[in-house]
Amino acid sequence: MKLLITREIAQPVMDQAAERFDVTVNTSGPLNAEQAAQAMADYDLILPTLGDDFSATAFAGDLRCKMLGNFGVGYNHIDVDAAARVGVAVSNTPDVLTDATADIGMTLLLATARRAGEGERMVRAGQWEGFGPKVGLGTQVSGKSVAIIGMGRIGQAVAHRCHYGFGMNVVFYNRSRKDVSMPARQVNTLAEAMGADFVVVTVPGGAETRNLIDAAALSAMKPHGIFINIARGEVVDEEALIDALENGAIRGAGLDVYANEPHVPERLVALENTVLLPHLGSATHETRQAMAQMALDNIIAFADGQQPPQQVN
Repeated sequence: MKLLITREIAQPVMDQAAERFDVTVNTSGPLNAEQAAQAMADYDLILPTLGDDFSATAFAGDLRCKMLGNFGVGYNHIDVDAAARVGVAVSNTPDVLTDATADIGMTLLLATARRAGEGERMVRAGQWEGFGPKVGLGTQVSGKSVAIIGMGRIGQAVAHRCHYGFGMNVVFYNRSRKDVSMPARQVNTLAEAMGADFVVVTVPGGAETRNLIDAAALSAMKPHGIFINIARGEVVDEEALIDALENGAIRGAGLDVYANEPHVPERLVALENTVLLPHLGSATHETRQAMAQMALDNIIAFADGQQPPQQVN
């Protein structure tokens, strides 16, 4: 069977795939809609990832492919309903990236609060003139309040780190009632959650959460509030966030994801009160190899006539 891997993944997993399938590795960047449609016609199986455009048009032609084993927990770049209508299975890679992504959330929270990005830029530019009582004053993290928006696996992992690591008072907003195993209080409205000292967004992407964090939500934040997004870029109204940061309506933001990756708005890049990372949430050797292995395991299960363990449609 012919397998297309749309981006290079961990070599041990590539080697395993080559032992089982006729493998082609795409090295020209994310697939656009036309390329995705052609791939659906040319390959039996595809291992895609974020940025590959498997929207409805990819499933409209004469399809050879019957399985998309996605590399990533998020699959909003795949129209799973369109895939299901033509009998194409779609799977993802949950669980294995929870801790790595939560760690990035804490990295951003701490770096933004303590102005680490600004400080590093100052040192590298040769502008640091030595210790001063008012140089680089940031915000203390320990003992402050934090709101988790979306209390799934990653949200709970962030909450655990905040409470047990930094003694933070945790509240959370979730679309459904959620019982958690740590001291945390669920609030009924997004606005109430946004009033915490720190806000960390961990909801899944997709139509239901697009622009969930809009101008109205941001207006509920405190002037000293710090906003962190490790979910998906489209969850946030990027223009509204930039306006809030430029106008001093909130103190700062730490972002690992953007609405139109890899494009980052120039207005956002120009802001000193932001820490901007290039989608590093799952970027550890261990996690990325585990994700690749899970994606391939799903594909192998399908090829063997079994239901993929992480099938989502």
